[in-house]
Amino acid sequence: MLYYLFDFLDKKYDFLGAGVFQYISFRAAMAIITSLIISLIFGKKIIAYLQLKQVGETVRDLGLEGQIQKQGTPTMGGLIILGAILIPTLLFAKLHNIYIVLMLFSTVWLGLIGFLDDYIKVFKKDKQGLKGIFKVVGQVGLGLIVGSVLYFNQNIVIKEKIRNSNEVVIDGHVFENTVDSQNLPKYSAQHKSTKTTIPFIKNNEFDYASVLKFLGNNYQNWAWLIFIPMVVVIITAVSNGANMTDGLDGLASGTSAIIGATLGIFAYVSGNTVFANYLNIMYIPNSGELVIFIGAFVGACVGFIWYNTFPAQVFMGDTGSLALGGIIAVFALAIRKELLIPILCGIFLVENLSVMLQVAYFKYQKKRKGVEFARANRLFKMAPLHHHYQKNGFHEAKIVTRFWIIGVMLALLTIVTLKLR
Repeated sequence: MLYYLFDFLDKKYDFLGAGVFQYISFRAAMAIITSLIISLIFGKKIIAYLQLKQVGETVRDLGLEGQIQKQGTPTMGGLIILGAILIPTLLFAKLHNIYIVLMLFSTVWLGLIGFLDDYIKVFKKDKQGLKGIFKVVGQVGLGLIVGSVLYFNQNIVIKEKIRNSNEVVIDGHVFENTVDSQNLPKYSAQHKSTKTTIPFIKNNEFDYASVLKFLGNNYQNWAWLIFIPMVVVIITAVSNGANMTDGLDGLASGTSAIIGATLGIFAYVSGNTVFANYLNIMYIPNSGELVIFIGAFVGACVGFIWYNTFPAQVFMGDTGSLALGGIIAVFALAIRKELLIPILCGIFLVENLSVMLQVAYFKYQKKRKGVEFARANRLFKMAPLHHHYQKNGFHEAKIVTRFWIIGVMLALLTIVTLKLR
């Protein structure tokens, strides 16, 4: 909203300083600062309100150190995160940008699903919350909508580099080059495509449509049969992965902040012709605007850590965790970096896999040697993986810090894929 106000003041009245709102870097910085302020100032008020309403966490005794002490800690703190993402984005982003619209929609959609789950747990006193099937239906529904928009919307396009160009996009501005056009990249006309990025490959682009070449000359018309289901799987998996990771103070929010900062770098270089040319990556017109959204996302996560770090004053609940994972998935899909998720979101992946392996191994041993043997010989002492380390005697704060360090290492490896091919 402020973008449109200052754009009007700049064009109509040449208002001093209003032109700075044209720069993506400035608006991203403002989004980060604003989200931090919202998290820190209004977060305290929201926590006090949740305490007043006795919106406390019900904790089962699983024999974990410090677990019982968390009984009654306010939950539904994901409302702080959602507000700190949505408000700065509405203030500083171009709201007519299709990518921003998609991210706002995804945030609200998954936030509502998580809120409904927390509401049932807290106010209806049903520990199971929203039934798993309804969560999955909500995630799949979002995947179908996001996949359809990414595939069919005419504003979601790419430009492919061909040789040289007299035009460059720098920090959201279009500049005409009149000096040395021979050294500038040239791109084709923007067009629809189902291409994405493959890490560690020299010409690192993969077209989902290529899987259907056996259908003949018109195979590209059926690319949605591969692309949309892929979107559904990615959104569901990453959303659930973030949900699984949200088990220790600061773990999900800190990991998400690291992932968000990395995605912000990718969004910036993908929407900038100079960097896209230098790094030899796909140029995605208008995707640079996503930097404002992810700036708010990172600020919201960091601000939430202020109250969520050990010992937590508030838990995000499913209101936050489902939304965080979904946002990361949709964002990665929008900038066509979803195949980097197994590396970048390695913490989420391992947490998810630990639960799946635990269940599968238990069933296998139960069938083979009986339920008592299966219970006594679990693959992990407890799943998700962070609880396994708790059972082994590691302090919660140490586990979280080490997972953060691993998250940073994975983020750096992800960034390195820009040149390591």
